Amino acid sequence: MFKKILVANRGEIALRIQRACRELGITAVMVYSDIDKDAKYIKLADEAVCIGPAASSQSYLNMPALISAAEVTDAQAIHPGYGFLAENADFAERVEQSGFTFIGPTPEAIRIMGDKVSAKQAMIKAGVPTVPGSDGLLPEDPKEIVRLAREIGYPVIIKATGGGGGRGMRVVHTEAALINAVQMTRSEAQVAFGNPGVYMEKFLQEPRHIEIQILADEYKNAIFLGERDCSMQRRNQKIIEEAPAPGIPRRAIEKIGAKCVTACKKIGYRGAGTFEFLYENGEFYFIEMNTRVQVEHTVTEMVTGIDIVREQILIAAGEKLQYAQRDAQVKGHAIECRINAEDPYKFIPSPGRITMWHSPGGPGVRVDSHIYSNYFVPPTYDSMIGKLITYGDTREQAIARMRTALLETLVEGISTNIPLHRELMVDARFNEGGTSIHYLEEWLASRAR
Repeated sequence: MFKKILVANRGEIALRIQRACRELGITAVMVYSDIDKDAKYIKLADEAVCIGPAASSQSYLNMPALISAAEVTDAQAIHPGYGFLAENADFAERVEQSGFTFIGPTPEAIRIMGDKVSAKQAMIKAGVPTVPGSDGLLPEDPKEIVRLAREIGYPVIIKATGGGGGRGMRVVHTEAALINAVQMTRSEAQVAFGNPGVYMEKFLQEPRHIEIQILADEYKNAIFLGERDCSMQRRNQKIIEEAPAPGIPRRAIEKIGAKCVTACKKIGYRGAGTFEFLYENGEFYFIEMNTRVQVEHTVTEMVTGIDIVREQILIAAGEKLQYAQRDAQVKGHAIECRINAEDPYKFIPSPGRITMWHSPGGPGVRVDSHIYSNYFVPPTYDSMIGKLITYGDTREQAIARMRTALLETLVEGISTNIPLHRELMVDARFNEGGTSIHYLEEWLASRAR
């Protein structure tokens, strides 16, 4: 087992990893930029190293600075968390070449699954269902692009092969708009991801966003930990997640979960990972794989009792997966609300000093957050300041507990999206369950009228 791990991230996930390390008796080395020096996990740190100024490019995305921090503190492994360099194959490779263990998949697996075209091709080979679309990157010939779109059927969606986080995609409803949309997406992809490659898929009309969480070790043992419904989204950014997904038959989940496990074994995957699907009319369609821990891993932990971050560390240390598939039983229901420092309806970021913070409590309530009273939320990074998770024996109980927890959560000094969550928890359609990925944007549009 490792004696010391460097946590190459910030915010609530840095605190989450720090806690997992402490539970395992491992020293956690925390890194921070100048503007994060007063973060809770830095105040609580066994060791902490400043890696640069506030700008991500000079701190949390600075590979030499992170590896140097591991060297000077004699860390043995680096945990990337999520975001920043977590899915960067070059970083994973440099970590390994520098003599450290990367707590995550191999660089090769990250490359395969990080490119949406190669990921889709790998899933087709593994028997995982995919959205109908182009076999690979779109050709340069406009006539061939038009032919492909007619074959797939409108509407289609153009996606950047290196895209992510809801960026690098454009829906096309008519043939007249197709070529211009392809050219614009290519240009945007080049600027955003350094890769102009794009591909085409059928645009599903009212799908749900369903995820399958997996764990796999280097000995080709793999299991899936049920599913999550992440359909409550705005501009492809998740806001509420839950497990299990309401209204989907268990047999269907077990069938797609087994295919994900088979795919992991075929590509030699290790660590935690998430297969993301669109689900419509009883069918699953693979869209991408995230080769890291997810923001919403918490709801899976609540319904399975399995600590995903702890398992990441054990697997990276070379231990065999300690769970069989029969151990990954889903019990009860869990919901997560992402708490962001932003206007609840205009979504304008609201950085600044938190003058008062009161977190909720009670049975089945979990708060993952690095903030505290008098904490300054920097304007430099993502606006998420925490996650509120509730668990219940039933979905109805989990929602009831979330309503109470949101009422007890008090933040002063900045704006947050808590009022939005409070409204959604009493929304009739959300309470029914099974909303599509378009529901929240339609709800917001109707509210604004």
